Amino acid sequence: MSRDISPDAITGRSIIEQPTRSLQKGSRVGSIKAILFDLDGTLIDTISLILKSMRHATEDVLGEVFPDELLMRHVGAPLVDMMARFDKTRVDELVVSYKTHNRAVHDDLIRDYPGTTEVLERLTSDGVTMGVVTSKSHGIARRGLELFDISHYFDVLVGYDDVPLHKPDPFPLHYAAGLLGVPLEDCAYIGDSPHDMTAAIAGGAVSVAALWGAFEPKDVLEPGPDYALPSIGDLEEWLKGDSEHYRVTASARVQPETDQDGAIPPQG
Repeated sequence: MSRDISPDAITGRSIIEQPTRSLQKGSRVGSIKAILFDLDGTLIDTISLILKSMRHATEDVLGEVFPDELLMRHVGAPLVDMMARFDKTRVDELVVSYKTHNRAVHDDLIRDYPGTTEVLERLTSDGVTMGVVTSKSHGIARRGLELFDISHYFDVLVGYDDVPLHKPDPFPLHYAAGLLGVPLEDCAYIGDSPHDMTAAIAGGAVSVAALWGAFEPKDVLEPGPDYALPSIGDLEEWLKGDSEHYRVTASARVQPETDQDGAIPPQG
């Protein structure tokens, strides 16, 4: 079921400043030299795939049924970290079960986001340098990109197995920017999870929340990103036109109603 992610629907008021009709002088958007993207929930719709794989693994290994909200709470973190929140003593089993199921149903369950290919094509034609930074393994990430024939738009793909540290640490973003020969401060990072925004902010990148992904807007906005886009179709306007229309206001940064350490609370 789709949800309304128009600005007024997010917090009951606009999350963005009143629009101006020209890019402000000195705006960091005007100096961006490369755009880095998260993968799941940003370039490719893998929400159903991840949820069903999480559900399969926890039921298969732990014999328990968890609410969907708990299963999806930490999407964007490395898989081993996600599984440790359910049972630290059975992480290896959970990961194997997840990956086995995920690979078997991968191509049937992932979807593209309408307009993504067209946006990437136009940005490439305009000479925009782009890369992907994901917590997925490199191989399965490339498989998803190739399934929708969009891998060729990206000069760099950094996956979980390419780096020693992972989001929300900014290291993977720095690594990708380094491969592109661009300081991370001159890059934008677009992602749909709080981990994405935390990594971008910590690394000094221009942080852009993708509100069309797996997380509720209030959650992805909570770390305090610079900008928020309701759809990937807004990316070109943000980059080349009225960027200030998408700037996030302080009032939009709603504290999420979750436990402090992110542990799975007792069930029943």
